[in-house]
Amino acid sequence: MKTKKKINLFVQGPITPEFIAASISKHQSKTDIGAHDIFLGQVRADTIEGKTVEAIEYSAYEEMALEKIVEIREATFEAFDLSCMHIYHSLGRVGVGEICLFVFVSSPHRKEVFTALHQVVERIKKELPVFGKECFGDESYSWKVNQ
Repeated sequence: MKTKKKINLFVQGPITPEFIAASISKHQSKTDIGAHDIFLGQVRADTIEGKTVEAIEYSAYEEMALEKIVEIREATFEAFDLSCMHIYHSLGRVGVGEICLFVFVSSPHRKEVFTALHQVVERIKKELPVFGKECFGDESYSWKVNQ
């Protein structure tokens, strides 16, 4: 099991393709890794009551979210043979088509990463105190419900 470490969970605004690529490229020198799995959450242009979402404005109970992500991370490392895990979630405004959640899991073997990634993403969506306000073109909004 990995020891507790300070987690840098939040990114202001969208998570850029350059950030994702840099995270992946840093792992080329880690020769004990045989598999990676990645989840990218992207803002959809949902239509709600006849209005189309243009962006989501994310906020969080940050202190609690950081405690919860450590708990989720430690439980995942206990359950699976993982080499590393990186989790980033946006705060602030993220436009349609942009990335708001990036989860990157690595292991010596592929079976571990598939199952671990699925579990981590489901726990994040259910347990992390992150809130999304879906913003419409007419400046109205509705609070997002995680599914």
